[in-house]
Amino acid sequence: MSDVRFTKDHEWVRLEGDTATIGISEYAQEQLGDVVFIELPTVGADVEAGGDAAVVESVKAASEVYSPVSGRIIEVNDDLEATPGLVNESAEDEGWFWRMELSDPDELEELMTAKDYKAFLEGLD
Repeated sequence: MSDVRFTKDHEWVRLEGDTATIGISEYAQEQLGDVVFIELPTVGADVEAGGDAAVVESVKAASEVYSPVSGRIIEVNDDLEATPGLVNESAEDEGWFWRMELSDPDELEELMTAKDYKAFLEGLD
């Protein structure tokens, strides 16, 4: 994943053409522990940057997943309903949550690069 951006809430977004793929970071899944359930957003729903979009439940806690960017949901990762543990196995690849069309691509510039996110994580210790 070359051009991935991150939020301080540990979501990631990868832009591929006009489509953005969103999930939670490796760090987030480590903090959650074993993921047991994921409530995905509805295809066709409009979401705002920073707005609630999904819920992830683990053996430790339930957490909101916020959309890092604004747009319309065009696809969800149905594999997560049957196999929520995909998030633990491959948080930043096969464990993606949803794909969306962006309404404001400039919002990506407000997010952290992978290098910035790594530095942010180091500051959390």
